Amino acid sequence: MMDRQKGRAALALALTFLMLAAPGCASYEPAPPPAEGSFADYRVGAPDVLTVSILPEPTVERSVTVRPDGMITIELIGDVPASGRTVSEIAADIERRISRFKRDASVTVGLVAATSTAVTVMGEVNNPTNFPLVRQTRVVEALGMVGGETVFARKTKIRVVRSGGGETAVYLVNLDAIRSGDLSTNMLLRTGDIVYVPPTIMARIGYAANALFLPFQPIFGFMRTFGFAF
Repeated sequence: MMDRQKGRAALALALTFLMLAAPGCASYEPAPPPAEGSFADYRVGAPDVLTVSILPEPTVERSVTVRPDGMITIELIGDVPASGRTVSEIAADIERRISRFKRDASVTVGLVAATSTAVTVMGEVNNPTNFPLVRQTRVVEALGMVGGETVFARKTKIRVVRSGGGETAVYLVNLDAIRSGDLSTNMLLRTGDIVYVPPTIMARIGYAANALFLPFQPIFGFMRTFGFAF
């Protein structure tokens, strides 16, 4: 019985190796050029945090959070739509509304925390997580924010998965090339991007073998308890 189980395990491990070693069928795209515009074109969303400054004296300084309904509340004028707008558009709207109460009003709106936008970094990194994009961030910076890659990372085949307009694109990032001075794949990240650092082929085989033999580990431990050697 044990010989049959070992035979099945060996066969499964061999099949796993063949599948992992075979060329992938997924298609990848070259890193896209940086998007035109700057972070000033950022579209606010809930629950982003904004600062609102209204001049002249008496100056009004407020920190406001965009509510789930997309609104912020400003004294004197009440609710103002914020979601889907840039900070400049929000400032212009507040300025127009408050002009009835404050002559020659000048309004400035700043972005404090862009918590409505996030990227996810996962796979062979030390601290996989997601975090908001509070500034322009490239792949290498994102990896640094999660503690870098593990020793099992396949650094030449990092993927950035991007969805938009009903389509999904996958971009390849070569971390070794970037560190050697070729920055062509060190792409700017966008809201919703997923950065996936895959394991090496040997790491994949190790993970598969570990998962395969995991059910037998309690048995092996029991047998060691009674003096059986392996």
